[in-house]
Formats: sequence, structure tokens, C-alpha cells
Amino acid sequence: MALRLEDKKAFVKEVNAVAVDSITAVAAEYRGLTVSEMTALRAEARNAGVYMRVVKNTLARRAIQGTEFECMQDTLKGPLLLAFSKEDPGAAARIIKNFAKDHEALKAVSLSAGGQLLEASELSKLAELPTLDQARAMLLGVMMAPMSKLVRTLAEPPAMLARTLSARASQEAA
Repeated sequence: MALRLEDKKAFVKEVNAVAVDSITAVAAEYRGLTVSEMTALRAEARNAGVYMRVVKNTLARRAIQGTEFECMQDTLKGPLLLAFSKEDPGAAARIIKNFAKDHEALKAVSLSAGGQLLEASELSKLAELPTLDQARAMLLGVMMAPMSKLVRTLAEPPAMLARTLSARASQEAA
């Protein structure tokens, strides 16, 4: 069923609004996926907080104009879906990568992060970025390391004295 002009304008406006607020985007070719597989992919994306839409190329090009994903315009060819990550930079790439492991028909075409066009081969690099919680845990670990080392250093002299006195006491008892 063909879209009316008003529907197309609303669709472009919706995708553009999502693209403006997003951190990363992935364009993937879905040719060969069944309806049930696409439904499963959309469910995974929804659960991960990723906005995913099947978009006609001309509408996609118009939707990403004026956003940091404008660099992807030349790569939008063939039947594509666009996935946008709003909070977690690696979420969309992670969804596409994990789903493509089991479904060879899904292939990443291009990705963009920070206004830069990345090769499809760099999908795994983007997918391996830590989540927000993982990044916070890593930062906390880095911040706590000097404090815990200081505490161990301050606690060592009394512990050494206690071990020396204990050894001396056992030596005298023998």
C-alpha cells in the first residue's frame, strides 16, 4: 500500500526527530528475513531502547538531513532498516550484531557515531562499547583503586607488628 504525501511527511518528521536525539545509527540490509524474524528483531530492539524502522531510501535520506547522520546518505541503497541508539551508544550495533550471528540475511551496511561514517566492518567495535552501567562501574573502580591501596598501606604496619609479636610469642613458648 502506497503512502500518501501527508503520511510520508509525518514519517520523515518522526524519523528525523529520533535521529536528532540519537547518539549512533546503524543501517542494515534485511533482505531474506521472514516476517517472524523481523518481529523478533524489532522486539529485541524495543527491549534494548533502540528505535528501529524499515525505511524507504528516499524517505530515509530526507529524514537524516540536518542531523549528524547525514554522512550515511550515500550508503542508503537497497531494502534497509535504520536503528538509532538514544542513550547507549553501542545498543543498536549490539542488536544488529547479535541478531546477525543467527541470521545471515541481516547485514550491516553502514553506521555512524558522532557525525562520522564508519565502515560496516567496524560494527563489532561499536557493539563492544560498554553500557552506561558498565562505564560507571569502570570509572568507580579507577577512582577507588588509589583509596583502597592507601588503606592497605596504612593497615600494614600494625598488622606486621601483630605478626611479629605472635611469632615471637610462639618462639618463646617453644
